[in-house]
Amino acid sequence: MSSNIYEKLINKETKLAVIGLGYVGLPIALEFARKIDVIGFDINEKRVEMMKNNIDPSDELEASDFEGCSIQFTASIDDLKDATFFIVAVPTPIDSGRMPDLRPLLGASKTVGSALKKGDYVVYESTVYPGCTEEDCIPVLEEVSGLKFRDDFKVGYSPERINPGDKVHTLSSIVKVSSGCDPESAEHIAKTYELVVEAGVHRAASIKVAEAAKIIENTQRDVNIALINELSIIFNRLGINTYDVLEAAGTKWNFLNFRPGLVGGHCIGVDPYYLTHKAKQLGYHAKIINSGRYVNDSMGFYVAKQTVKKMIGHGKNPMESKVLIMGATFKEDVSDIRNSKIEDVIKELHSFACTVDVIDPHADSQELEHEYGFSLKEKADNDYDAVIVAVNHKEYCDFSEADFSNMLKGDQGIIVDLKGIYKDKIENIDYWSL
Repeated sequence: MSSNIYEKLINKETKLAVIGLGYVGLPIALEFARKIDVIGFDINEKRVEMMKNNIDPSDELEASDFEGCSIQFTASIDDLKDATFFIVAVPTPIDSGRMPDLRPLLGASKTVGSALKKGDYVVYESTVYPGCTEEDCIPVLEEVSGLKFRDDFKVGYSPERINPGDKVHTLSSIVKVSSGCDPESAEHIAKTYELVVEAGVHRAASIKVAEAAKIIENTQRDVNIALINELSIIFNRLGINTYDVLEAAGTKWNFLNFRPGLVGGHCIGVDPYYLTHKAKQLGYHAKIINSGRYVNDSMGFYVAKQTVKKMIGHGKNPMESKVLIMGATFKEDVSDIRNSKIEDVIKELHSFACTVDVIDPHADSQELEHEYGFSLKEKADNDYDAVIVAVNHKEYCDFSEADFSNMLKGDQGIIVDLKGIYKDKIENIDYWSL
């Protein structure tokens, strides 16, 4: 096997291919394309056409980010045969039963396998449970290509750390973890990533270590947020504000600054299930991780119930009540609706026969309709019994009490503020936050 794949890449004697051009894959592809020749592959032809016109379908990058890049966007598998270094960056979701759904990953492995040649490298970036690359992906590569792992091609794993909507912690500014199937591949993979990662590359001891490192990053955040969510439920019963408590506790130098809220998105709300799935296969029930998941998965229903209780306390009949939800994306200032927990809030409100409207300046109404069965209202009405501010979009942060008064019906309206944006700013309207 050729040992100079890195030199071939920088000398533009061969190409690097990125499989999957979503929130993760496209930024990686463009960053590499400023240094070497790149093939950007996606199965969605409509998305490919948009990228050919310098448009990011995920609405994260500007047209200027495509400039000065040596990249070929394609939906044709045949084009991948010109590459020798493959990066797989497809989603790893969970199914309706909260089990790992490896279909996108294994499908991408089949695609790469059909283009794989002797001497090629394959690096996976998709978040998976430890062992997935070697146990699930490599057999597919071998079967489709007819080649033998290690003898004919080499594999590595380098988890993505891109944070949608974050303009500070970008690909180049975050330390990259990488690994290979042997010392030679580990070094070539690390050196390749060093072309675009200014913060440096940490060489993990093995592929499994790199997989585990990634999955515990989000699992750790999930468990900590679950603790704060559980505390917020307790504090609510005590009649004290969670954000007041966190502000006081935060005066200690080593207090961890986590906040309550809905936990959705493609990472924190998903990755722990990959780890608990693997743990179960190994005969261990992950008690703390599963408990954290239960708490966080329940928060949408909890918020809706508290809202209904508040309305009943004001003498309102839920069946005749109208609720506005502000924000439908999984986090602030992004268009990403993946695993949005707003769906849970809406479902629970609907179970009480409430009328629900949703607004969001960043989300796509058609996508929401397709994914969750509800669409966006262009403009809020002025007759709501309750307003739930679910996402702290910048457009909402400067709302005044007068703005809410214009949306609420009479003097008996309720503001539900999940992010504590308006704490100490609301004086005359009934206000509740997590």
